[in-house]
Amino acid sequence: MKRLIISLTALLSMLPMAAQAVQGWPANYGGVMLQAFSWDDYDSSQWTVLESQADEFAPYFSLVWIPQSGNCFAPDADPSWRSMGYDDYFWFPGGDNYKSSFGTEAQLRSLIKTFKAKGIGTIADVVINHRRSQNGWFGFPTETYNGVTYTMSSKDVCSNDDNGKAKSNNPSATLGEPDTGEDWDGMRDLDHTSTNVQNTVKAYLDMLLNDLGYTGFRYDMVKGYAPTYTQMYNEASKPQFSVGECWDSGPVIENWIDGTGKASAAFDFQFKYVVRNAADKFNYGNLDKDNGEYYGTLNYPLISNKEHDGQYKQWAITFIENHDTQLRPDGSSNGPLNRDTVAFNAYLLAMPGTPCIFLPHWTDYKQDIKSQIMVRQLAGIVNTSNYEVLKSNTYNQVVSTTGNNSKLLTVIGRQERYTPDASWVKILEGKNYSYWLDRSVNTAWISHASGTYETDGDLTVLLSAVTNQDAKLVYTTDGSEPKADSPVKLNSGATISIPNGFTTTLKVGMVVNGAVTNVQTRTYTVKAPYKFSIPEFCKVNDGEICAFFEAPQSWNNTICCWAWDDKNYTGGSWPGVACTMLGVAESGNNVWKWTFDPDKYTGLYAGTMPQYIIFNNSGANKTQDLDFVNGGYYNKDGLVAKVTSGISTVMADRTAAGKVYTLDGRQVNTTVDNLPRGIYVINGRKVIK
Repeated sequence: MKRLIISLTALLSMLPMAAQAVQGWPANYGGVMLQAFSWDDYDSSQWTVLESQADEFAPYFSLVWIPQSGNCFAPDADPSWRSMGYDDYFWFPGGDNYKSSFGTEAQLRSLIKTFKAKGIGTIADVVINHRRSQNGWFGFPTETYNGVTYTMSSKDVCSNDDNGKAKSNNPSATLGEPDTGEDWDGMRDLDHTSTNVQNTVKAYLDMLLNDLGYTGFRYDMVKGYAPTYTQMYNEASKPQFSVGECWDSGPVIENWIDGTGKASAAFDFQFKYVVRNAADKFNYGNLDKDNGEYYGTLNYPLISNKEHDGQYKQWAITFIENHDTQLRPDGSSNGPLNRDTVAFNAYLLAMPGTPCIFLPHWTDYKQDIKSQIMVRQLAGIVNTSNYEVLKSNTYNQVVSTTGNNSKLLTVIGRQERYTPDASWVKILEGKNYSYWLDRSVNTAWISHASGTYETDGDLTVLLSAVTNQDAKLVYTTDGSEPKADSPVKLNSGATISIPNGFTTTLKVGMVVNGAVTNVQTRTYTVKAPYKFSIPEFCKVNDGEICAFFEAPQSWNNTICCWAWDDKNYTGGSWPGVACTMLGVAESGNNVWKWTFDPDKYTGLYAGTMPQYIIFNNSGANKTQDLDFVNGGYYNKDGLVAKVTSGISTVMADRTAAGKVYTLDGRQVNTTVDNLPRGIYVINGRKVIK
């Protein structure tokens, strides 16, 4: 009998661990995730850059998904080569194995440690469907980690890899079993039926969690292998969070989740596409529709009430844009969102599922998204929350979502076409959206999150008393506590102005029965927006072939230029020729100039100029291949302006010193005084009067 009791106790002690291993994603989870990268933007996602934002991320994001962090090993040893991480080569740390396009292993460990200290879990991008090989089809690295050596061979590659080319090009090679998922023609598809592959993957995932310190996994291209292997790997490694990229219809995604034994969540691609449909068709009613039939089956988002009564909400990671669907720097895309970005982020954050915010949206609309996340937190909306569509037509989508703390009413679209009744209190609004809370929350509220706001005028904030009680609002702007006897008492729905050019601490509370309660605090820095202008020191001399580059502050090395067409105009040896630093732009960034020196080249260059140009900081970071424009003013994202041949405007009362020539070379005066209107050359520069 004693042995039976011990066995039962041991069994019961294992149940929480087993439940954790197969839940895939926690129920009743209220966190928000950030996708901290976008395609080919290496600067914004450097480990050091992300770590520097930990304090700002922490109040809003509980999870941050970062790029695949292993070294992908440049195939041609080109120092300019960079990878987003989806062609992974090294899996285990050691040496430079974790020196990626985003930073070093030490910087990665520091990032994860800092995030963890701030309450942020780091999500690893796990690429195990395929793997880069070198020196032939099956040249995988041999890695030793914790005294164990890991390597792969042709036997670990699917027999039908690359649509059969792996076998036909290597007839003597012994390959593994047929692919258990979709083949991808590009790199070696790994055979997950192989015990060696399974053991290596398990060791790799264990290292990510227990050595590097990741919290969970984002599995790339999970359609490439059977979902039972995701279940196997998660049960072995026990991540707190797991999400798979099953880029397909709603029914296929559901089948994949079920195939993992619900050991993993999945991205809700159909949520993204119904949002895209609403934007593209200028019809907000599409938010409550499916994304078209899929082999006779309606194709709703995972969170939809119309899809198995929303039974997959717990495992739905919702998003409205990612690195694959965005409009990429090279012009490619897969259904990008083209309008109402702020409004649709508001919709995303008001719905069940776990929202994943795209880094460019956060960067461009940070203060709006902060406020929206704060409202989600206030209402207590979680991934399993229920919602009801109150109105759905071309002009509006009105949704009531029941959080753990209150109900949130979200109006998307034309605001004037829907007015909630008196049981709701407006707490936030923006272009084509508004948020309203039911009165049960019983708190004062300030519409805008703390932070820096750029505006030409003052910042207007909405103050709300979210309560059923008879309450007035009192506030201070000097950081002191609001008092019940304040001579200024406001009704709910009042707005106040935060002055431009200052940092202001705003405190707002409700006066109920003669006492101030539920004081909310915000700190705002309001300033005029930066307006781009070409620095005056940027000049193009007559007949000069040149370009200008405003370098990000993180590019702290000498800036080099690489310019070419069928010839190379910068020496033919990467990273090209060093540019000349001219000065500092109003933005605080250094501005550099490259000038083509034809004396260094043969007559083949006479009368020509390059077609393309790249700027880089001694090879460490670089721009995309950019179209060359003579006199072009570039930043890291591309061409932003053109410096026009040094022509400046001379006012009538201004005297320009120096000999004055006409454009055909005749000297006409020593100043522009008393000359007719026209274009002249003074001190080697064209001047227009």
